[in-house]
Order: sequence, then structure tokens, then C-alpha cells
Amino acid sequence: MCGIMGYIGSRDAAGIVIKGLECLEYRGYDSAGIALAEGHKIGISKCVGSVANLKAQLEKCSLNGKMGIGHTRWATHGGVTRENAHPHVDPDGRVVLIHNGIIENFHELGEEFAQKGVRFASETDTEVAAFLISSLYRDDPLLAIREACARLRGAFAFVILFADIADRYYCVRKGPSLVLGAAGGEAFCASDVTALLPYTNNVLFMEDEEIAELSAEGISLYGFDGARKEARLHLVDWDASMTSKGMYPHFMLKEIEEQGNVLRRTLAGRLEGGVINLSAEFPFSDEDARLFRRIHFVACGTSCHASAVAGRLADRYTGLDVRVEAASEYRYGNVVCDEGTLAVFVSQSGETADTLAAARLARIKGARCLAVTNVVSSSLGREVGAVLELRAGPEIGVAATKTFMGQLAALTLLTLWIGKQKGFLVPQKEKRLCAEMARLPLKVEDILAQGEDVRKIAERYQDLSAFLFIGRGISYPVAMEGALKLKEISYVHAEAHAAGEMKHGPIALLDKRMPVVAVAPRDGIYEKTLSSIQESRARKAPIITVASRGDKDIRRFSDDGFFVPETEEELTPFLTVIPLQLFAYHLASILGREIDRPRNLAKSVTVE
Repeated sequence: MCGIMGYIGSRDAAGIVIKGLECLEYRGYDSAGIALAEGHKIGISKCVGSVANLKAQLEKCSLNGKMGIGHTRWATHGGVTRENAHPHVDPDGRVVLIHNGIIENFHELGEEFAQKGVRFASETDTEVAAFLISSLYRDDPLLAIREACARLRGAFAFVILFADIADRYYCVRKGPSLVLGAAGGEAFCASDVTALLPYTNNVLFMEDEEIAELSAEGISLYGFDGARKEARLHLVDWDASMTSKGMYPHFMLKEIEEQGNVLRRTLAGRLEGGVINLSAEFPFSDEDARLFRRIHFVACGTSCHASAVAGRLADRYTGLDVRVEAASEYRYGNVVCDEGTLAVFVSQSGETADTLAAARLARIKGARCLAVTNVVSSSLGREVGAVLELRAGPEIGVAATKTFMGQLAALTLLTLWIGKQKGFLVPQKEKRLCAEMARLPLKVEDILAQGEDVRKIAERYQDLSAFLFIGRGISYPVAMEGALKLKEISYVHAEAHAAGEMKHGPIALLDKRMPVVAVAPRDGIYEKTLSSIQESRARKAPIITVASRGDKDIRRFSDDGFFVPETEEELTPFLTVIPLQLFAYHLASILGREIDRPRNLAKSVTVE
């Protein structure tokens, strides 16, 4: 989950690599480091803490060069120390390496070196990889890399400098993502395309088991078998301005406030004349859709909560056997998954390791697979081959917000489209839902205008250390997402339960120091949720509600409330989630948390 940046060209490499690492810091920020090559001389600087610390350190030394690689770390093997920071170098200084991933057999390889008298400077698996490549290197870097990869088990993305090669560097991918770019005598690599956007929109997403040689002349691509491959660049239509905070204090707030436009982009061209039209994107025929017997939604974290909303819609409108599961569980279960199954894999980045592994499993079992992701050319998109794109644009904040909104929209369209093909969504209902979906962006922006009111409520709860979120039906996944956002960025304990389960244990937690946040729009089970709110209030718990405007009944049982515009029952999650995002943001801000870079977390979980 670490961040990688590399450059070769005519400009100062340090500035470009540092700027790239700043863009990638959401992937890891325990420590940072850089290696710069000037001729056959390589200088290394690294430190504990943020990229800002590294930048300040570089200003005090004389490192420079036209080729450089950099790394921002999310610690796995070894603690957060300068010794464990990347880059790592072999004892002879011949190979300098940075790494994202986990090498599973590094202990046994380390023992081999130890028996030969080698002493390691760090506790990392990465240093072992640098030693291995160096031990195999004679005068052919590609051969040394290939032989090393044959001995390594696990998942790894490497960027490698060889001290005796002054005009090129090497990238290796087996698992974690690496994106390459080239333009005008320069070549770049990064963990995420967002770091390349200031320099080029022409990119290549490396496939598994590929090695790339990058020089001022461009990119040469090889398989692990040594065969030359075509290095075909693709145009990415994202703009560099999308990765800037602008006037916002945090990316998270900017991304929350972009959600109206995210909805507009995600719905554009998919709602036409009061009907849903996915015919150009849904990869299966109408006949295929009619033969589906099961639908599986598989995802992690926030994506799993969006999938849970879709699962409830699928229960209502598709007539299919519905399964929603965390990818990390799905891939190890004995899943009934065959040609009658539509398996939908949801991932913001398209690089989530568990989701990728689950998709491979489903494909092997014969399922029809679809990826719902923000990056069409991601590993998941390429693995599955069929993609429904979110169109949310790059999301920099670690805590997902606008991509959740994009996922809700894409999954709602997908589920209703299948329901239409199966004959469960009647034209009259489809027309009504389409008309309301078209109005959602304005309603979202109406709620966002109340941000200051949400902050005032957050101020009243800043001294409390735990929250309990509840919801029923389609609002239960929203409660789970609200609890996740709060604990992700504020570090305040939060948990979510189905409101009907309160009497089965969680109600024991309630007292005047345990606020209950109830997601309670006016829907078909509103009165049941209201009963749970009253039960909580009877235990003296402070009550915060997310409810429909004009709901006078719920005001009588609430200490504080967020009120959202009326909408169709099926579409309430689009609106009820926004006050919860804002509440988490403002509480974290009041508590002085590092909102865009919460501790221990990374944006893309690319290792198991």
C-alpha cells in the first residue's frame, strides 16, 4: 500500500519525485525516502514521518540528478524507523530498490544470506530483495531481475536502480499496481495514475509478471519469461486540477462537496427519456440477464457498504438469489458460483488485493463477472474485462466519500437495469425512479449547503468517546458507512447495528455518554425505526437522527437532527449518507485529526 514514484529525463528528478510522493502520500506516510542518480553516483536520503520531512531534509543536502526514485511507506515488515524506510541498497551499493507489497519467503532467503555472513541493516523484506537481485546480477539487469522474481513468493512492485547503469531504471510488477508514463524525452512510474497527471496523460498500466525498462527514449516492456511485449500507452481523460485541493482545507471536504457533480457524471447518458439504458455498457445480452439465477456483490470497506445498498435493491427488483460479502471472506468460502451467477466486484481503485483474488476465483468457477470501478484500466478492470465506470474522478482523501456516491449511482442503475430485463421493474416505477434520480444532484447540493449546521452539532459531541449508529432496511448500510467514516478519521469508537438487533445485546451499552445516531427517513419501516429510537431514548442515550424534512414526529425524540429532502424510498441512501460524512469530517476537524491521512490507513489495500 506504499507509494512509489520514479523519473528519468532532462529535469531535476528530486522535485518531480517529491511532488509525486506528495500526491501519493495517502497510500502511506510512516516514512519516506528518495534515491537520485547523477552518472554512476547514487545518493540516498530517507526519514521517518511525512514527505514534508523528506523535502526539508533534501534542502539541507546536495543530492541531485536527472534520474530518481522515491517511496512513501505504510509499514508492514519492521517498525517505523529510518533503517526500515526505503530505498534499500545491497552491501556493495550496486542495487537500489523500492518496493510495495509483501515478500512471503523473505525469512528463508534472509537465512541463506545470513549463513554467508551477510548482515542486514533493516527488518524489511525489501532489503532481502535488493540483496537477492544484487547476488544474481552480472552484466544483464533483466536476467538478474527475472531470476530473482522466480525465487520470490508473494506480491511485489519494485522500482530498481543499478549503480553501473546511468541512463535507465527498471520496474517490476507482480500484484500491486504500477503505472508508467512517457512524454517528450521523459519516462515516469507511479503507484497511481494521479501522480503522473501533471506530466502526462499517456500511461501504461503494467500487467502482472511484467518488467519495464524506462529511459529518456521511452518504455520497453518484457514478460517474466524474457519475451519482448508491446508497450502501448493509453490516454487518461482525468485532469491534473482534479488532484488539487484548491481553496479547501482538506481533500475530504472538497470531495464531499463534489458529490452533486459526481452524480451528474455517473448518471449521464444512462438515464434517457425516463428509462435506464445500460445497453452500451452492460456486457451481457438481454437473454443472458434473463437466465441469471444469482447475483453476488463482492467488495471491501466502503465499497461493501455501497454493495449492501445494491443488495437490498436486488432483493426487491431482480428476483435473484442475492449475496453481499466482503471479498476477504468470499475468496475463502465454498461459494456457489457458476454460469448462472452474475458476480459484481466493486472497488474504487480497482487494485484491492482481496477483490482481485475473489474475481479470479469467480471467473475460474464460470461466473459472469462485472467490475464496478473508478479506473477502467485498473487491474480489476483488466482481470474481469467488463467494467461499469463510476466517473467520480480521482479521489485523494483516504476516507472514501465521492466514490461511495458514484458506487451508489452505478450499482443502483445496474440493479434496476437487471430488474427490468427480468421483468420485475415495471415501466411506471422505472419512470418514477429515473425522474427522481435526475433530481438527486440538486438535492445533494441542498444538503451540502447545511455544512455549518452540521459542524455546530459536532461541537456539542466532541467530548464523547463512542457512538452507536442504527438503521433498518436500506438505511442499515448507511449506518455502517456513517460509523466507518467516524472511526476512520476521528479515531472515535463507532459501531453500527441493524435497529431491530438493539434488544439482542447492543442496548446494554446505552447511557447518557453513548449517543445513538439513527438513520430514519420516512420509508416503509419508519415506525419500526422510531420504536428503536424511543427505546434508546428511554435508556438516556442522546439521540441524533438523520430524517426526512418535515418529520415532526421524530423531532420529539431527537436531541439533534439532520434533515434531508424527501425522495423515493429506494434512493434515500444518496441523501442520508451526506450528513454522516460531514459529521465525521467536522468532528475530526474539531479534534485536530489528520483528516486526509488517518493513522494506520492507506487508500488502496494492495496486499492481503
